[in-house]
Formats: sequence, C-alpha cells, structure tokens
Amino acid sequence: MDQSGADFLQLRPVDAPPKGLTTWLSGAIRAAIDDGRLPAGVRLPATRDLAQELRISRGVVVEAYRRLTDEGVVTARAGVGTVVTPLTSSPEAGEPRTDPAVPLLPRRPTAPAASTVSVDLSPGVPDLSLFPRAMWLRAERAVLAAAGPADLGYGDPRGVPALRQEVAGWLARSRGIRAVPDDIIIVAGVAQALALLARVLGAGEIAMEDPGSRGARDQLGHWGLAPVPVPVDAHGLRVADLAQTGLRTVFVTPAHQFPTGVVMTPDRRRALLDWADGDGLVIEDDYDAEYRYDRAPVPALKASAPDRVAYAGSTSKTLAPGMRLGWLLPPRRLYEQLVVAKHQSDLGSPAIPQLVFARMLATGEFARHVRLVRARHKARRDALLTALHQHLPFARVRGAAAGLHLMIQVPDLAGIADTDLVDKVREAGVLVHPLSWHRVRPGVPGFVIGYAAHPPGRLREAAKRIAAILAPLRSS
Repeated sequence: MDQSGADFLQLRPVDAPPKGLTTWLSGAIRAAIDDGRLPAGVRLPATRDLAQELRISRGVVVEAYRRLTDEGVVTARAGVGTVVTPLTSSPEAGEPRTDPAVPLLPRRPTAPAASTVSVDLSPGVPDLSLFPRAMWLRAERAVLAAAGPADLGYGDPRGVPALRQEVAGWLARSRGIRAVPDDIIIVAGVAQALALLARVLGAGEIAMEDPGSRGARDQLGHWGLAPVPVPVDAHGLRVADLAQTGLRTVFVTPAHQFPTGVVMTPDRRRALLDWADGDGLVIEDDYDAEYRYDRAPVPALKASAPDRVAYAGSTSKTLAPGMRLGWLLPPRRLYEQLVVAKHQSDLGSPAIPQLVFARMLATGEFARHVRLVRARHKARRDALLTALHQHLPFARVRGAAAGLHLMIQVPDLAGIADTDLVDKVREAGVLVHPLSWHRVRPGVPGFVIGYAAHPPGRLREAAKRIAAILAPLRSS
C-alpha cells in the first residue's frame, strides 16, 4: 500500500475514506486551525507543492482550499498565497461600541487562559475578513480617475448626490421604501443618526424595547434622551404598554428585534403606526435586514408611514463597522433641522468613500457581495444551530432565521445568574453576552451569541464548550 504523505500536518492519503479525499484534506486542515496547530496568519503550502508531496491530484487540493475559503477559515491573498484567517476580535476595554447592534459593554470579559483557544461570540460583529477589498479598490480607482476638483471640496452636508440617489434605489429594491435623494441624509453610521435625532428632539424621555439594544440605549441616554423600557414579546414591541407610558417617541428594531430576534407581526406594526399618528415618532433601526435566510425580509416600517418614521441603516453589517457609512430618512418635518445639525457636527461625511460606495451600488457589485455574505452567514448559523441542538438539546433558541446572532435560554438553571454562567463559559474559552446586559426589567436569563465572525468548525467547538459547562449545572 502506498504510504506516501507530507510533513505538513503529517497528512497521509491512505487515512482518507474511499471517495472522500477532498473532504478528508479540508477536514484535516480545519481541525488543525481549530486546535491551534495552524494559528492565524500561517501560510498553507502551495497547491502544487502539497499535491506533489501527497501524490494526489492538484485539483483535490485546490477544491479543499476553496471549501475552506468559502467557510472563511482561510483567505487567498495575491502574491502571498493561502493563509489562515485571523479571529475577529471585539474592541478593547475603553473603546466605544455605539452601533446599536453592538452594545456598549458594562464590563470587558477578561481573556481566557493562554492555553485555551478563545472564540469571541460577541453579537453584532460581521466577518471582517469578508470585506470586499478587491471590489472596493476597483471602485476607488474608477472614482479617483473620474473625480474633479469640486468632488474634493466642502460638499453638501446631506451627502454626495450620487450616493443619495443610489441609496434611494437600493432601499426601494430591498426595503420597499419610496424615497428621493432629498429625503436622505448620509451619516457616519446609525450612531450618528441617533445623535442627530437626539439633538433635534431635545432632552426628555424615549420609549425603548426591553430587552433591547444596550448600545442604542446608552447612545440615546448620552445625548439626553432617558430610556423608558417597554416589554417585547413573541409578536414584537407591546404597543398597548407603549401607549400607557404617555410618550410620543419610540426606538424599535422591527425587522429583526435585538436581541430576541422576533419579527414584529403585521398587527403590531399597524398598531404601532396608529400610535404614532399625529405627533408620534418611530425611530426604526434596520441594522441587519439584509440577512434573512428563510424568506424575504418584511418591508421597513418607513415604507408604510414615511411621515411617522425616522429610518436609519448602515453598511456596518454588510461591509464593516469601520466604514462609518450610513443613512437617515427622517419625516419631512424634521429634515431641515437634522441637516443643520449634521452640518454643525462635521460639515458632512467624507466624499471619497461615499463616491466609492455609490459606484458599488450602481454597478451591482454591492448586491452581489451581500448575496455572497448572506450565504456564508446562513451556513454558519446552520452549523451553530445544529451543534446547539446536538449538545444542548434542552436549550431554547429564540428568533427568526435572520441576522448575525442567536438568543438562547436554558431552563432549569433557576438561581444562577446569566452573568455567572457567562463567566464560567468564558473560562472555557468562549465569550458570549448574558441576556441581562440587554434588559432593564428582570426576566428569564439567557445568552446572546454572535456567529457571523467564525467558520462552522469554530462554532461547533464553541457549542461543545458551552454545553460542557451548562449540562452539569442543569442536572445538579
């Protein structure tokens, strides 16, 4: 029998199952990445070299590398080769996390012991290794070649006209919103949209979902709007409870509620818009509507009542939070005040990134990128769900098949705070959020788990580690 093999990971084709050579090779490399033998940044052997060492077809190695690339485990870099993708990390202590879907943590979990491979499953973080660098560079070269002197001066504080035009088209196609460029203000992410709205509305109180986005709650509170919690159930925000507060402004995430994952039902949507009739204002954070995996996402609330809804969205989940690129579509009665506030804040968002993104929208490249990322995120969500069902069959997974996170609750752990459970899970090398971080009123403990930043293998390993901590506690 041929015993040929390679020094790389001591691979031997004889160990592969019949008709499973590609699966064996990709699985062996994936396992080595998961257990730390292949750390981030390490370059894999060239496909031709590895094929020669193993005495197998180069096509098998190419296909194995392609599978790993599709999973996000490795990245192909021009002039470098195929390298292990770095883990996506969360901000360090002291860094602000003001994107509403990436809450400002009340405390930074300490890192696990160095001997434990850390898997950071903080919610709201996309896979930043999927940022379309080549696509962005192509668009940027084209923009710089065509840009005139006027494009580089102080521009319209509402945003570059070309981008506002393209965003209007994108929102019409993807979110059902009928808007013209003069309805749109380009902002530095949803965080700035909330800051501008708070400045225009003035100090006071604002109703917010509970549980809800800790980041949005902290952001609005910083600018003088005191949050008043309103319960969320399986149908979304409880509008009857909202009406009892006597408030006339509310912040919601109706397409995919954070953190429960609930999609607001048609009856609740109608009730909420009826509540806002007259002088009411609904602030709609559409933070991850691009990622619905089982069906088309529900239309934005803004589409049904443009005069009652201030709609905010961004590229933080589709491109990267560091782009600081978003849009605000307020009711017409607030538009001019918000433009003035935007101008006074920063004289307008940077022009070149706006022009680049406008070109990506116009050419259809951004839509293609979203489809690619959606497919990868779905595969990761499916892997985590399967692992949770296998290792934590008693856990209750909440929410629709959408977004970048899951919320799970574990029954029969009465008396144990979810913050204590998170500490135990952290010691096993997995970082998650306790549900209590995202609520004001008491409630059932649970976890909020982000899955977008890690390949399926790491997610399966994380589920095993979580189960190893929770299962004994439940049975005791």
